[in-house]
Amino acid sequence: MKLSNKINLYTSVLFTTLLIIMNISVYFTFSKLILDSELNTAAKEMEKTANDIGKSLGSISEGELLRSYVPLNGMIQFVTTENKPISTVTSPTEKNLIERKVKFSKGEVSTFIVFQKRDYTYESMPIILLDGSVANLQITKSIKSAADNLEILRLVLVLVTLLAIIPMVISSRILSKLITNPVTSLIKTMKEIRHSGHFKRLTLEGKSKDELNQMSETFNHMIELLETNYEKQKQFVSNASHELKTPLTIIESYASLLKRRGIAEPELFYESIEAIHSEAIRMKEMTEQLLLLAKHHEQWNIQRAAIDLGDFLLQTIKAFQSAYKREIQYQPGNSLVTTVVTDEKKLKQLLYILLDNARKYSDEAITVSSGLERGEAFIKVTDKGIGINNDEMPKVFDRFYRVDQARTRKKGGSGLGLSLAKEIADAIGIRIQLESEVGVGTTATLFFKADKN
Repeated sequence: MKLSNKINLYTSVLFTTLLIIMNISVYFTFSKLILDSELNTAAKEMEKTANDIGKSLGSISEGELLRSYVPLNGMIQFVTTENKPISTVTSPTEKNLIERKVKFSKGEVSTFIVFQKRDYTYESMPIILLDGSVANLQITKSIKSAADNLEILRLVLVLVTLLAIIPMVISSRILSKLITNPVTSLIKTMKEIRHSGHFKRLTLEGKSKDELNQMSETFNHMIELLETNYEKQKQFVSNASHELKTPLTIIESYASLLKRRGIAEPELFYESIEAIHSEAIRMKEMTEQLLLLAKHHEQWNIQRAAIDLGDFLLQTIKAFQSAYKREIQYQPGNSLVTTVVTDEKKLKQLLYILLDNARKYSDEAITVSSGLERGEAFIKVTDKGIGINNDEMPKVFDRFYRVDQARTRKKGGSGLGLSLAKEIADAIGIRIQLESEVGVGTTATLFFKADKN
């Protein structure tokens, strides 16, 4: 059964049940009120009649006296202790009450009785006759009008219930559609994605912030993540298959040379080993960069913390100098900025990429400086290398783009460094800016907000 049908069925059954319970409660409440009112009225009339008859006994015959007080739709009579009726008088409409078996009661009785499937109030009260004997004055009165009113009330409540069910079913159907529309739209979109292979998003209508709207927003966000990851994986496969082909070809070629002539020619042996080792290292670095680029920013496990900018730069520069034996000049700024809030590991990786680029394209000392500019802390990495043409500047962050193809290949570059640097900078909220002049050098600047002490 569809969810909309379940909601419609359960809602209809629930509200119909509640309506029936409510109407039954209403009926029994009004029934009790009406019947109690009839019984109280009968008891009061009995008390008044008994007093009047007691005063008039002796002056008027019993038959005439009872005829004066007979109800319009009932019967009045005296009943002896031997359970025999005396002077019974009935109204024209209730002649059948004469057939009812009588019974003497020692005390007062006020109740309802049913005779020949008709409802009556029954009142009995002891009374002393003229001869001194004790008898019961009994009045039986039909409550047909009250029963008719209750019957009408039953019919009205049944009709109201039946009539209310129709708009209730319609409204529950509308409600089920309203609730399941986003789910139906979600299912439809997912089927379209499955059949077409293209990512689609749900159209959000209105500005509602209910759970259904949140579900749609969550679905759209999930589709964005899937689409991003899909594109990154697709790009990874394409890039890896394209870029790893060259080092693998070189390794295969030198391995073949080693197999054929390596033992006989020592110079060729060392040349081949060096080339294979160099290409293997480059392929390893390229694979690590490709794998990192294939991840979405939300999978990078960013952990922000306050770090001392001066100490961080000194440690990073010292580690890089020790690894590559290159001179790096550090020029700390004179600003009051000493701390920044960022991910230290990602920032170090970003700085290593910039320093490695400066090392590859420059033989002179590298300069690293820090400071504060227009409310933003910055780190600058400056080299005196080959520089970049202005028309190539917009492309330097593209994957596998090389400013100087031959020289970059010779230096071991893959064209992924600045692309990865841009990804890391975006992930940790840093703005990266490049300034370069051909033959003079390049300056890479990292801007991020800082805490002031």
